[in-house]
Amino acid sequence: MAAITAAMVGELRAKTDAPMMECKKALTEAEGNMERAEEILRVKLGGKASKAASRVTAEGVIAAYVAGNVGALIEINCETDFVTKNDEFLALANACVKLVAEHNPADVAALSALPLGESTVEGLRTTLIGRIGENMSIRRFVRFESTSKISTYLHGTRIGVIVDFDGANEQVGKDVAMHIAAMKPVSLSIEQVPAELIEKERSVATLKAAESGKPADIAAKMIEGSVQKFLKEVSLLNQPFVKSDKQTVEQMLKAEASTVKAFQMYVVGEGIEKKQDDFAAEVAAQVAAAQKA
Repeated sequence: MAAITAAMVGELRAKTDAPMMECKKALTEAEGNMERAEEILRVKLGGKASKAASRVTAEGVIAAYVAGNVGALIEINCETDFVTKNDEFLALANACVKLVAEHNPADVAALSALPLGESTVEGLRTTLIGRIGENMSIRRFVRFESTSKISTYLHGTRIGVIVDFDGANEQVGKDVAMHIAAMKPVSLSIEQVPAELIEKERSVATLKAAESGKPADIAAKMIEGSVQKFLKEVSLLNQPFVKSDKQTVEQMLKAEASTVKAFQMYVVGEGIEKKQDDFAAEVAAQVAAAQKA
């Protein structure tokens, strides 16, 4: 049996917002497997344990740039929130996203080699690291070149969305981008929801149905109903439009004679695990070092 530590319980609670004792029970049942423990909590506690996807740990900023029918979105990371407010760091992010739009680099390495000022992107990044005293990196970017229109939305500097759309009303693109930032769909349509997400949801629904004790035919309907509900919740076109919950996004677009071709959303630090500092251990190490000196 794997030892369940307080740190593990704290990590699971931070991911799920579930009560501490429920987290400990789930980890014990899962024999210390964090992902399995999250699924157990979802079965027992429902949606309360699904907040893991919206929590981020790494610091950094999202920047956006649009010129005509070309637009770009970029994420640049740093170590602390303090640096995200540094003017030079923000200037680097804005300069880089413009370079992405204008030069269409193949990857981060190609972007890093592009000229910037009297140096290159990589040269300026290295200089800033030395000047600010904190590591920073270009994590990812996306570039859209449309035959119609591009719109972007930034929620502060932590969430960014870019949308490729058509239609006469420019506001539609802005509204859809804002909706995406708020509702965080994973795909444009139900057909585009990744298979692994569907299977994970089906697994959770199956466990819930099994715990219900319902007959097999009813349990099968419960499972399929849960999966279909999930698909509608995570696909953009099927979500209730944030500015009018009487319409889905698809219905709003139809009323505006508009369509969305593609979108991308970045959330700062999404999927990055931030190092947890053990301050007690750090202090103890410093004391021991001082005693030896």
